[in-house]
Amino acid sequence: MRLLLAEDETGMREAICDVLTYQQYEVTAAADGIRALELARNGQFDGILLDVMMPGMDGLTVLRALRRQGDQTPVLLLTARSGIEDRVEGLDAGADDYLPKPFAMDELLARIRAIVRRPQLAVQSLCVADLRLDEAAGMLICGNRSEPLSRLELQLMTFLMRNSGSYFSAEILLDRVWGIDSNAGIETVWVYISYLRKKLKTLGAHAEICSRRGVGYALERKKQ
Repeated sequence: MRLLLAEDETGMREAICDVLTYQQYEVTAAADGIRALELARNGQFDGILLDVMMPGMDGLTVLRALRRQGDQTPVLLLTARSGIEDRVEGLDAGADDYLPKPFAMDELLARIRAIVRRPQLAVQSLCVADLRLDEAAGMLICGNRSEPLSRLELQLMTFLMRNSGSYFSAEILLDRVWGIDSNAGIETVWVYISYLRKKLKTLGAHAEICSRRGVGYALERKKQ
């Protein structure tokens, strides 16, 4: 399994590389954001580890650039900035997970295993009302409009579309989409529901994610 590591601190970069190599990962390392973006664009990786504070180009800028071009490679952000606002900013930029420094190597390995665990994508598209999900491309489509989805947005929307009309609690969504090994909390489900609602609104789709107090969430056709 191939990983890209972008970390400007030499000691930290070498330590992570040593641990990952010992665990049988194939690691390509970059010491700054510009080089990391170049490597990510020209290589095929199963996961990317991005330090947020890097010279040349910070990790969030690298991440946004990758997501804009449709790169859905799972990304784990590594940073000493661990406030709620910082985490939200990272998720908004398209990160799949966020690991504050300092961290234990065992936790890093667990986070990597979680983000690279991909679902099996169906070949056909899923449709609800005028909304179509191209799973292979990771795109939500409505008419001539489209919106790219991050890996976790894709997993969540796939689950909701395959079970359209059925309500699921945030706890069940966390288990079915993120998995029992994830360190994510219920608030992460709320964040991703919000992301998807914004994209549905942008597309002008006649489908919406509805919520019922004490019951949960479901993707349904908009009522006329």
